[in-house]
Amino acid sequence: MLNRRILRIKAFKALYEYSVRGGMELPEVLEELERSSEAVRDLYVYMLGLVPALTATAAERLRMRMNKLRPDEEDLNPNDKFATNRLSALIGGDPDFQKQFKSRKLSWDNYDVTVKGILDSASSKQYFADYMADPQRSLEQDCRLFTRIFEKELVDDESLEGILEEISIYWVDDLAYALTWCCRTFDDLSAGKSWRLPELYMSDIARQKNPAAEVKSDRDFVRRLVTAACTGYARFFAMVTEAVPDWDKDRLFIPDIALIALSLAEAETFEDIPLKVTMNEYVEISKFYCAPKSRQFVNGLIDKLLKEDDRISGAKRLLQ
Repeated sequence: MLNRRILRIKAFKALYEYSVRGGMELPEVLEELERSSEAVRDLYVYMLGLVPALTATAAERLRMRMNKLRPDEEDLNPNDKFATNRLSALIGGDPDFQKQFKSRKLSWDNYDVTVKGILDSASSKQYFADYMADPQRSLEQDCRLFTRIFEKELVDDESLEGILEEISIYWVDDLAYALTWCCRTFDDLSAGKSWRLPELYMSDIARQKNPAAEVKSDRDFVRRLVTAACTGYARFFAMVTEAVPDWDKDRLFIPDIALIALSLAEAETFEDIPLKVTMNEYVEISKFYCAPKSRQFVNGLIDKLLKEDDRISGAKRLLQ
């Protein structure tokens, strides 16, 4: 489930916490890394649970219309296509999914205002109207609709973001990635596949698909990366300050230093990863986690140190 990009981000956050808290032992950092990684899968399960929650809300609205004091013809014979969609029945009725959802103690019950808001937003859109107007009904069609809802309605929803922050401190920044996996699940279910909880690391998924293939462990990669970054942090910090002698140490932002140090740790530890791959990965991460004014500084230092510092490039093959 977790690819190398998101694992590098998890490693960056772990190193940042290590650098600001002080006194953290390496085992504690690695435990936090594990919890943060597993939390992405928890979030994926939670967001899948939104499908039956939205469907139940729609069904309740139809029941309320039918029970009005003076219901009209439309109230008595409503379009129940969304309220009876097949995807909700498939997910909500899957015992394995329900087991995973309940074992994590997850629930949408206390967030009906947000669920109703998401449903209101989706039902006001043209794509939803087109779905409701189509007399055909199929699981494939339902899956396409929920993919649109998850892509269009959930990212940047402030109410939803507040809920996720309230439930888990580890869910910050992971929503988009979890939603991508939800949409993959909709595609799989639409194709007739059964739901199963994905393996936590992409390497495990690859090994599952091809047991005979030699696949390097992503879990081993991120743990080795964090270990190298934490144990070598003072040395990497010194390398940064040496590279910018005119800068006051107090002017160096800790997130910037953590990102640079992590790139150095990766370059030094993983000789099988081309330097340009390492450089490109951390340049991309800097776009999201470095301030605009410091991004150029960070990217320039990463480029300089990985290409020119013999303590890094001398231990590896030439830049590819």
